[in-house]
Amino acid sequence: MKKYFPSFILMFLLTSVVAVAQSNDISPQRKQAIDSLALEKVKDLSKYISIIGSKETQFSEANRVMDRAEELFAPDAEMGVSSINTKEVAYYKVRRYFERLMALNYDRVNISWYDIHYISDLERQPDGRFVGVVTVYQRFEGTSQEAGLNYRDTTKKDITIYVERKSTQVAGRTIEFWDVMLGDIRVTETTS
Repeated sequence: MKKYFPSFILMFLLTSVVAVAQSNDISPQRKQAIDSLALEKVKDLSKYISIIGSKETQFSEANRVMDRAEELFAPDAEMGVSSINTKEVAYYKVRRYFERLMALNYDRVNISWYDIHYISDLERQPDGRFVGVVTVYQRFEGTSQEAGLNYRDTTKKDITIYVERKSTQVAGRTIEFWDVMLGDIRVTETTS
């Protein structure tokens, strides 16, 4: 019996590793739920950006919305800013992007997102996370009566989506779940 014990332990450990690896795979039903959550978070971000950019939003409300919007993102995520007046794209940390958006020198700002869809399926990464890309089109309109400024553009943006397994404690029990975080938002095209 003693000589079989190490083999039994090894077999048990290998079975455990396989079970853990399989539990980290995403079933088709779970993937559909994750895709829906990712698209919902992108739509939430669209609403938040519209509120932050609006000149009718009070400063305290804009700050509250910025806090909520930041919670959607993975740490150190950046957002791209472009213009039809230059070919360069500037990238800012998420909070800085929101602060700049709030401070735009227009009397009226209208930002809307449309045609939101996945362009790449979720792919497993070596660290266990899944990564995908969602594309959106952003329509920006800024007007300033006093300065006579009228600016409008449409920007195609790719949003990196991270899906990773997390756990939390509920009533003394550990509950595992898949969470979706937004990553970098890259500008791919800007037109008038």
